[in-house]
Amino acid sequence: MELINQTTEFHIDEPCAVAIGKFDGIHLGHRALLSEVLAARKQGLKTAVFTFDPSPGAYFRSLSIEPLGPFRELLTVEEKRSLFEEMGIDYLVEYPFGRDTAAVMPEDYVNRFLLDQMHARLIVAGEDVSFGRNGAGDAETLEELAEAYNMDPARDASDRVSIRIIPKVCLGGREISSTLVRECVHEGDMEKAAEYLGQPFVIRGMVQRGNRIGHSLGMPTANLYPKENKLLPPNGVYFSESVTQDGLIRRGITNIGSKPTIGEAVPRISVETYLFDFDQELYDRTLEVQILHFCRAEQKFFGLDELREQMQKDADACRAYFEK
Repeated sequence: MELINQTTEFHIDEPCAVAIGKFDGIHLGHRALLSEVLAARKQGLKTAVFTFDPSPGAYFRSLSIEPLGPFRELLTVEEKRSLFEEMGIDYLVEYPFGRDTAAVMPEDYVNRFLLDQMHARLIVAGEDVSFGRNGAGDAETLEELAEAYNMDPARDASDRVSIRIIPKVCLGGREISSTLVRECVHEGDMEKAAEYLGQPFVIRGMVQRGNRIGHSLGMPTANLYPKENKLLPPNGVYFSESVTQDGLIRRGITNIGSKPTIGEAVPRISVETYLFDFDQELYDRTLEVQILHFCRAEQKFFGLDELREQMQKDADACRAYFEK
């Protein structure tokens, strides 16, 4: 996958099918768009995604005069890139979203970036798409601009562009949205979040060295320290499956929290995973942790013996969960 970011001056020479959107979380609605783009390969088109970095939500939150803290993302930029690459997207354009670029008129987004610079011959968007200054561009704008483009007598017939607007995806009588997924994650309902996402909620990062307390307890853990803007479920213990950089899949238990029993000099949220039946070193290697089920809230224990006993109970409960 070719990544294009931090610039508005780019050009793709090959005709493309382009999905446009914020893609926060990449839920079932987003997957409906992406499946249309991927299917266009049969027409000889390359596949592309046009999205924003930072996300509009993060940018406009940063302008608030209130100290609101960072905008929490369901997927970090790195997680999103990895997922697009796994899906088989050929080009990912992360449009640099800021004061000047946010003020671009909708017709310039379409004519300059999508049609001219991305060589788009199919544009796929959701029915609630918005883009351009003040979010004035919408699905109707896309269709009108494409019609005007196709009617230009100077254009060759082979350059015609098609627009495909994808309706909202519903599940269980509810429209799937990033807001709905966020609600599930906030509540720790990881099963429902996975339904709406089309895959488990993931936390991906580089394994870092911790205080090795897990090793001393006979249950070594792999430690991730997510970015501050990563949305996380409530602090607690979860049943999980992890995918190593080498593609190995291991079940285990994951603690999300600040390790209150240990007490770090500078408390920070960590994602600490004990992988069953696994004894390889993972330091400085990528690990993807899939959060499957909430087990219990994080708690402080009165010493390492009590912590070890509870970790063993959690591991036993996790193995029983997977046996079902």
